[in-house]
Amino acid sequence: MPTTGISTDITMAISIKTCLYLLSSLLVLIVHVPQVQASNVDKVLVIKSARTMYLLNNGRILQKYDISLGKRPEGHKKWQGDKRTPEGRYVLDFRNPESNFFRSIHINYPNEQDLAYAEKKGYDPGGAIYIHGLPNGKEHLVHKYKGTDWTDGCIAVLNEQMLEIWNLVADGTEIEIRP
Repeated sequence: MPTTGISTDITMAISIKTCLYLLSSLLVLIVHVPQVQASNVDKVLVIKSARTMYLLNNGRILQKYDISLGKRPEGHKKWQGDKRTPEGRYVLDFRNPESNFFRSIHINYPNEQDLAYAEKKGYDPGGAIYIHGLPNGKEHLVHKYKGTDWTDGCIAVLNEQMLEIWNLVADGTEIEIRP
């Protein structure tokens, strides 16, 4: 029995449709997967006055994020409960996937200078300073958090940004927090 052109046309249409679907899927992956690898990030830089955090490699900006800070963002953290975000050089030393916020990466505040200052003044310098996402269960309230300083001294980003930072920044990475 001779084949008709209809069967060939249908097979060709299905093949083209399948190829287009696969190509579009690949493009989505390319666009949505960061082109930065964790091993490339050698420093995190925070500029408090600009409410900006950068992931760097040899001084080159790889990624940029808008951030929220402590409720009293001006000045360096001096004691527990002052609602300030510290300033200085620290290390991102461990991560907490079971945090009260969407993931968190610990900043090793207080450092030696912070401890010496606190001891001299008789203060408790505090601790528990992290980079983290929104409070768990509050994802639907992004509009209340974005663009405002709402933490107790931590650095906050949106959840999708936190997931990206979590995947790109290795434990032991330096973080510098500038005024």
